[in-house]
Amino acid sequence: MTPSTAARGEAAETRACAHLEARGLRCLARNFRTRRGEIDLVMADGRMLVFVEVRRRRRSRFGDGIDSISAAKRRRLAAAAAAYLQRRRDEPPCRFDVVAVDEHGGLEWLQNAFTLDD
Repeated sequence: MTPSTAARGEAAETRACAHLEARGLRCLARNFRTRRGEIDLVMADGRMLVFVEVRRRRRSRFGDGIDSISAAKRRRLAAAAAAYLQRRRDEPPCRFDVVAVDEHGGLEWLQNAFTLDD
């Protein structure tokens, strides 16, 4: 039996989280949801707060995972990040990263993948 899309997505998020933790980041939250959007991973990189979008792509002929993040998706991520930040007392520096996982298990981590001005 083949795994469902949700199961494959969860496996990609787990792999991305482990990859980032192995590089010194600390996981603060997984699948942070608000009515305005969802953030796959919220990580700490020292004092920097990192909002991570994990993209799993079955076929690269349609572009890689990073190419699949539309302006509308970036707005939803920013709205969810703002909701996350409202729960904190401090205002740490933040960035948006993307981890793309391909169908062969390859992983690409793009730090500072986009800004709110993109």
